[in-house]
Amino acid sequence: MSLTEDVPKPKKLTGGCLCDSLKYEVTFPEGHDFDKHSGTCQCNQCRKGTSSLFYIYVGASYANFSWTTGTGSLKFYFCVPENERAFCSSCGSWIFWHTKGSATMSIALGTVDSLYLWGEGADGVSVPRGGFGRVLAGGNKKTHEFCENEIPGVTDEESISNILGHLNGSRFQTTVDA
Repeated sequence: MSLTEDVPKPKKLTGGCLCDSLKYEVTFPEGHDFDKHSGTCQCNQCRKGTSSLFYIYVGASYANFSWTTGTGSLKFYFCVPENERAFCSSCGSWIFWHTKGSATMSIALGTVDSLYLWGEGADGVSVPRGGFGRVLAGGNKKTHEFCENEIPGVTDEESISNILGHLNGSRFQTTVDA
């Protein structure tokens, strides 16, 4: 059973970069599987890109993502020709990761507006008072990528379980030719 099975799920999210130069909205179809389409990544590129030990993301349909501001500060970094990371050239915030031609994308969870993430200013009707953070983080069925890069005692299964209170889901050892 999922930790997010019987809780409200967002129909849309808004978010943006630190300096507010880039803002976005993404919508989710009825029945979007947040458990399946969210996760963490411990690859070296994600670590360096986020300046943290792992990248936490929520998956969405690329077609359902749109910018709600101008995109003058939008830049892309390509670690390999088909994989793009969208970021703000003014403040450096990494917004999403996407493989060109793919129908899906991975939105950096930290860029989601606080209303949706933890419920700041929520009305309790369209957005629950505690926000959608638990759902967006994938409850207990998220995907964990590049587990071969775990740091023993810091980002391994037992350590993260102690921090997050859970670490279930699919764990992958992934190799990439870059």
